[in-house]
Amino acid sequence: MVKTMAYLALRMGARCRNDVLATGKEWKIMSEQGQRVAVLGGGSFGTALASIASAKGARVRQWLRDPALVERINRDRVNDRYLPTFRIDDNVEASTDMQYVLSDAELVLVAIPSKAFRQVVRRAAQWITPDQILVSTTKGIEAERFTLMSEILLEETPSRHVGVLSGPNLASEIADRQLTGSVVASDDPVTRTRAQQALSCDYFRVYASNDRYGVELGGALKNIYAIAAGMAHSLGMGENTRSMLITRALAEMSRFAVHQGANPMTFLGLAGVGDLIVTCSSALSRNFRVGLALGEGKTLEEAIEALGQVAEGVNTVALIQKKAAEEDIYMPLVSGLHQVMFEGVPPHYMAKALMRGELSSDVEFTLPREETRSHHNDLTSSS
Repeated sequence: MVKTMAYLALRMGARCRNDVLATGKEWKIMSEQGQRVAVLGGGSFGTALASIASAKGARVRQWLRDPALVERINRDRVNDRYLPTFRIDDNVEASTDMQYVLSDAELVLVAIPSKAFRQVVRRAAQWITPDQILVSTTKGIEAERFTLMSEILLEETPSRHVGVLSGPNLASEIADRQLTGSVVASDDPVTRTRAQQALSCDYFRVYASNDRYGVELGGALKNIYAIAAGMAHSLGMGENTRSMLITRALAEMSRFAVHQGANPMTFLGLAGVGDLIVTCSSALSRNFRVGLALGEGKTLEEAIEALGQVAEGVNTVALIQKKAAEEDIYMPLVSGLHQVMFEGVPPHYMAKALMRGELSSDVEFTLPREETRSHHNDLTSSS
């Protein structure tokens, strides 16, 4: 089974290198004039992306619920609730009128927390056309049927062009123009190309993938381990511990992904290990900060209240724990974290879960060297 999965990973990885780049003709057509972009959501990431697209010449409209915040954005060019030190591009127009925001938009970026995602998308669906491109930027999972955000877009709207944007993307660093990489994933080349064209700039590089499910799953799963990393940091654990935590987290993520039919090779990219590293290492990560608070002895409710924003990993822990138990997937870190967060177990128990799990292989889905070389030769000779 392991050899079979590793071979499939090699095959899938090679295939993912093909057909994900825009053709020269597509780039030329889209470079001649700016796109019309709509952003649903007024959080930090949606605001940062709106400004990137606007600065590149797109006509950008951003939908928010709060009329007072809309007024302040349009008047002061600042989203003082989520990015108070960031100046929003002059050509971003905020509005509470969803129909107006969506009208004539070619690309729609959906940056809504997972708990409200379906509700907002269902409302927006009446103004969405089959030709509009919808890209989710939300890293979460809907609890009822274990549904990813892009699947909600496919269920609730008539759009034929759906994708996801994910990666190590701390909004505050993007706002500060720190060099950042992201991934747009879709099985539709038009979606990938349009998102790359709208958002790629000299400090925000958008790569492409055709593994939408894997990229989106990676973005949701890494939130769990960011909480664990924050907790470990708060407990005074060192760099060796964090390194082990990150690599074992990647093993758990890949193991879970394969059970769900995702390509494990995707987790070696920006949307997997890249996102995992940044969220497990930075106090700018909301999920990391929740873990810090838990490690300091705060309750989960106190940690969430102190954060003041949505930390998707809190809900994801319970979902993944339940799914792993149902499908008999070995995930000791998730199990240990769930016990700390929801069952009243002391935080240091998580460390025991990391060290006392079953003795297993370091790297899963591996091939012997000679088989790897043979498969590589087969792939290169057939390409």
